[in-house]
Amino acid sequence: MHLELTDEQRSFRDTARRFIESRTPLTTVRDLYDEPDGFDRGWWREAARLGWTSLFVPETHGGGTLSGRAVTDAVVLAEEIGRLVSPGPVLPVNVVAAALAWSGGGDRGTALLPALAAGEAIAGWAFAEPGDRWTPDALETVAVIDDGGVTVEGEKAYVEAAGVADHLLVTARGDGGLTQVLVPADAPGVTVLRGRSVDMTRRYGRVRLTGVRLPVEAVVGQPGRAADVVERQLALALALQCAEMVGLAERAMETTVEYGRDRIAFGRPIVSFQVLKHRLADMAVHLEGMKAVTEELAASIDGKSAETSRLASIAKAYVGRHCLEIVDDCVQITGGMGVTWEHDLHLYNRRAAVDRAMWGTPELHRRRLLDLLADGGRL
Repeated sequence: MHLELTDEQRSFRDTARRFIESRTPLTTVRDLYDEPDGFDRGWWREAARLGWTSLFVPETHGGGTLSGRAVTDAVVLAEEIGRLVSPGPVLPVNVVAAALAWSGGGDRGTALLPALAAGEAIAGWAFAEPGDRWTPDALETVAVIDDGGVTVEGEKAYVEAAGVADHLLVTARGDGGLTQVLVPADAPGVTVLRGRSVDMTRRYGRVRLTGVRLPVEAVVGQPGRAADVVERQLALALALQCAEMVGLAERAMETTVEYGRDRIAFGRPIVSFQVLKHRLADMAVHLEGMKAVTEELAASIDGKSAETSRLASIAKAYVGRHCLEIVDDCVQITGGMGVTWEHDLHLYNRRAAVDRAMWGTPELHRRRLLDLLADGGRL
C-alpha cells in the first residue's frame, strides 16, 4: 500500500507477515485443502491474540484500533493475508464485529464482542441470497417482530465460514426497511449446508432459516432502520477484499519477475524482452491503481463519507477486474506452469477468482454505478 504507516501499523504488519510465513506458509495452505473447516481453531485463537479480530471491538470489550482508523488498520492486515493466501474468517468476523459496534448491538451483541476479539467465537454475515443477489434491494429474507420476539424466514447463500460460525448476522427485510438479527447457528429452524470453493481454504455455505424464533433482543440496532449500517458493512467487506487482492496481485507479480530473471531464452533473461517489459509495465500501472482506490475507500469508511457506497463500487469494479487479469498474465509469463499443482501461482489464481465473484462481480458494481448516474448522481 501507499499508506504512510504509523510505527504501530508497521509493527502490526510485520508481526502478521512473520506469523503467516511461519504458521501458514503455502505448503500448509495446500494441506488445508482437504480440511473441512479450512483452518485450525487453535491457530485462529493465536491470530486473534495478534489483533486480527479486535480492531472494530471497543476497548471496553477487549479491542481497540492501532491508529484510531479501524478500517485503515484492517486493510494493512488484509493485504498481508493476500500475499500468502492465508486462511481464516478474517473478513466475516471483522464485519460482524463492526456491525455490532456501529449499531449498538444490544445485550446479546455486546456480550459476543469479547469472544470474537479473543477468537473464542466465530461469526458469519448472512447477507447475499441465491441467484447471485448482493444488493440490499434484492433481499427476500424477512424478519417479523411481534409479541416480544422476532421470526426470521428465508435462505442465504455464499456465507463465508457458515459451517464453523457460532453466530450468524442475518440481514433481512422488516417493517419499514432492513433489519439485522444475530442468530445462534444452533437455533431451532437454522439449517447450514456446508460448501466449499475453488479456493484452497475458503469455505462457504447456504443457510436456511425456517421459522427461526428468537427474543427481540436478538435484533441488532433499530428494527427497519439498518440500511445505512448495512451499506457501511458492505463497503467494509469490499475494502478488506480489495486490500487482499492488492496483496495477492503484488506477490504474484514479484514471484513472476523473479522467475523471468532466472528463465533464460536465446541467451537472455526473458524479462529483458521488450514485449514482456511492456506487459509487466501495464500490470504495474494497474496494481498502483488498485492500491490507490483501496486506500481511498478505507479512508472514506473511516471518515464516514457520503461517497463511501460509490467508492466501494468503483473499487470493486476496478480491483476485481485487474487483480485476476494480473494473476492470469503471471500464469502466461511463466509458460503456463502456474496452473500446475506444484507451482504456487494457481493458489493465487484460485483466491483471485473467488474474490472477483464474492460481494458482487465487477460487472454488478459497474451496473450499480450506472444506476447512480441514471438517478442523477455523479461518479
